[in-house]
Amino acid sequence: MNVRPLKIGIACYPLIGGSGILATALGMALAQRGHEVHFFSYERPVRLDLAQPRLHFHEVVVNRYDLFKYPDYTLPLAVRMAEVARTAALDILHVHYAVPHATAAWLAVQLLRGNGSVETVPRIVTTLHGTDTTLLGQDPGYRSAIEHALVHSDLVTTVSESLRRQTHATFPLLAQAGRKIAVVPNFFTPAEPTQSRAKTRRDLGVTDDEFLIVHTSNLRPVKRIDLLLETVAAARAQTRARLRLLVLAGGAFAPYAARAKALGLHGDQVIVRENVLAVDDYLHAADVGIYPSENESFGLSILETMFHGRPVLAFRVGGIPEVVPEPATLPAFGDVPALAAQLDELAASPALAARLGARNREHAQRHFSAERIVPRYEAIYEART
Repeated sequence: MNVRPLKIGIACYPLIGGSGILATALGMALAQRGHEVHFFSYERPVRLDLAQPRLHFHEVVVNRYDLFKYPDYTLPLAVRMAEVARTAALDILHVHYAVPHATAAWLAVQLLRGNGSVETVPRIVTTLHGTDTTLLGQDPGYRSAIEHALVHSDLVTTVSESLRRQTHATFPLLAQAGRKIAVVPNFFTPAEPTQSRAKTRRDLGVTDDEFLIVHTSNLRPVKRIDLLLETVAAARAQTRARLRLLVLAGGAFAPYAARAKALGLHGDQVIVRENVLAVDDYLHAADVGIYPSENESFGLSILETMFHGRPVLAFRVGGIPEVVPEPATLPAFGDVPALAAQLDELAASPALAARLGARNREHAQRHFSAERIVPRYEAIYEART
């Protein structure tokens, strides 16, 4: 499908998290395909490469006034989006997370319509990644505002069918207003490792005969780092002596250090690297990924691990069964003994781990590549301009 070049604004959180990573990867892929892409955030997204042509970043400055107990981000974001939409003639405002981005986009459109300075206003596409529905959508202080922003979006997308169902159940006005929700899954494009697997393992102090587990997340409570540590600790004694856990942390691991020690995970058995941007070297060096989340709308870290040809262990929650090739093998949430048994099996059989990892890579490439997913967003934009 040939899509005419569009001018697209993207608003996202700039932090190390699934939504910001996906939004950044999408914007860069769109720019490579000939579109002009403008990013809005209070900081530059961590993986945004502004050396690439047709990419722009517009910082949103949040001033602090004594009048306000808490600084406001939504209004400065709306004003900035309106200014750029007017001067750059944006066709689309694609916002990731409703709070506050969809509300700010709606306000920006009202500003443009109110001053009559443009003939057409950009269309709003809102992508939900989970928290708007699963957490803030349950909060009466946010729910009606989120629902209003979604109803006034030109299209809402979710990253999984599981999240689509939850969103419809949480915000019934969407169905009443005739607003459909499109499911467009996440995608990932792995980077070539900058050094060999052996070199990365040596740098980590991991020997050839040790089995390296990787976990990468922002360490929010829903990621259940407690269950991650319990799974490693529950492995059989003869296997556990060979196990090493690498946590690529988008937040502070210190709150979990005491729990690791209490479970008998002493010394250098747990390796922590905080705020890592280039995860590919570490995923390439690992033997398995473990992601014991309590809820996961999609699981971008799972997908990243799969693209690097590694087996993945997780619970059967949220959108994870839509990502992995054999969802029936996922234990029920909280079944740590089952997850530990799967870990033992993989650690005892490198051939099995390699076979499952290769299957994961093939599945990820077939269903979740940029070449497959980005054109779906282009079709959404084109249908609304």
